[in-house]
Amino acid sequence: MIIRKVKLKNWRNFRSVSFDLKSTTYVLGPNASGKSNLLDVFRFLRDVCNPRGGGLQTAVDRRGGIKNLRCLHARRDTEVVCEFYFSDDFNESITWNYILGFKPEGKGAQRLLVSTERVVKGTQTILDRPNDADKKDPYQLTETHLEQARSNREFREISDVFRKTVYLHLVPQLLKYDSLSSSASVEDDPFGFRFLEIIAATPTRTRDSRLKKIQNALKDAVPNFEQIVFEKDENTGKPHLKGRYSHHRPNGAWQREDQFSDGTLRLIGILWSLLDGEGLLLVEEPELSLNSEVVKQIPILIEQIQKQRKKKRRQVILSTHSESLLTNPGIDSEGIVILEPTTDGTTIRTVSPPEKAAIESGISVAEVILPKMAPSNAGQMRLL
Repeated sequence: MIIRKVKLKNWRNFRSVSFDLKSTTYVLGPNASGKSNLLDVFRFLRDVCNPRGGGLQTAVDRRGGIKNLRCLHARRDTEVVCEFYFSDDFNESITWNYILGFKPEGKGAQRLLVSTERVVKGTQTILDRPNDADKKDPYQLTETHLEQARSNREFREISDVFRKTVYLHLVPQLLKYDSLSSSASVEDDPFGFRFLEIIAATPTRTRDSRLKKIQNALKDAVPNFEQIVFEKDENTGKPHLKGRYSHHRPNGAWQREDQFSDGTLRLIGILWSLLDGEGLLLVEEPELSLNSEVVKQIPILIEQIQKQRKKKRRQVILSTHSESLLTNPGIDSEGIVILEPTTDGTTIRTVSPPEKAAIESGISVAEVILPKMAPSNAGQMRLL
């Protein structure tokens, strides 16, 4: 099942927005417009559904509490609402609707309470809270039914979509120097603390198949690159990636991951994530540390990997303001979401008819959209 449409009220930068999602969606916007915050709404619902516990209360606490989540422009309305529409495929009509609203109780202990939780399948309402049981025991409103296995049986498909969401913002230095990083890594590991352990835990045939595909991509992207293999240290059992580069030696020169360039490691992480799993994949600023010519190919790599998948295409949401990436002519204008900051919060729009006509005529997304995002006073920046 895939997410087709999202509506948000009072979520971080966004006072009231609505946007559609495609198989691959590009989120564009200037600095501080809310690209990361928009991606975080999917991570938030993933945290609510976390099977290891925590649920709504922990998901909110991890983000600094309701005051940090609620849009600052909503001065009187304290309720945050997230609404999602689902279907089995992009060619099919929307079949599911899930709404979650929550707000502080407003008195006494200032508990965070569910203000709305509704599930609709087709024309049938499966869940509508607060209900009679909640009115008899208001403490039940501290939890969503989405996070409770005993309560979400009739709509567990929705919980599964959120639970399988993966966020990637791999930081190469954390992978290279993992001995210097905290052992108490972030639970969902978005920054690559345990990336090598994930590869090691993958069945051998699957791992080798994925590394072969990644190897083919790296041959084109990294000068003199020839081969990538997985191995475990004979003494410590620690997993490693090794890359072979063409060299004057007959068998070439081998390097471990701590000798790879930051860009190479980041690209490996992106490609592996595209091949691994079936849930929604959130990729933040994939252009970091990568050569501009490689960045240009990212949309093509995503499309190639999607076509190779035996199962359904994996839904991808990618945030960027990279001119190089957005010069790729393969980007579908229908899959572009544009963030525009205003004095009343960030708004979201799609490509306008004139912009769409320009893109379809052969002008790149970078040429059509990015100039409209440039800070008006950027040329006047000074350190005085």
